[in-house]
Amino acid sequence: METLIHSLLLLRLLGALFFAILFLQSGLDKVFDWKGNLSWLKGHFAQSPLKGMVPLLLGVLTLMEVASGVVSAVGAAFIVFAGNTTVAFWGVLLSALSLLMLFFGQRMAKDYAGAASLVPYFLTALFVLFLFLHN
Repeated sequence: METLIHSLLLLRLLGALFFAILFLQSGLDKVFDWKGNLSWLKGHFAQSPLKGMVPLLLGVLTLMEVASGVVSAVGAAFIVFAGNTTVAFWGVLLSALSLLMLFFGQRMAKDYAGAASLVPYFLTALFVLFLFLHN
């Protein structure tokens, strides 16, 4: 039984680290290359109902991605140093919500291949959340 508990803790840690890396990189890229991202997204959403809201939505998405990455990273540290999984759970949950936002945007832009490429990430988030909910 103890091996199972350690295995679950390790899987939760790896999941939190995965989303920390994913969203810290993605969110910080948006922060440091705001103009480039905004320019590309304006073109990407030019024919969608979201075309007039791209700057606002990019800001919201950037905040969500950075928050997802930071909370996941802090949560991973809590797992390693305190054995506490609560913060990591919230980081992965924020990550799942960020992925839903990205998926919604891709569908609205009619970028079906881009939306489909997000599905494995979302399924991973659901699996990791499942791990947090079961002892």
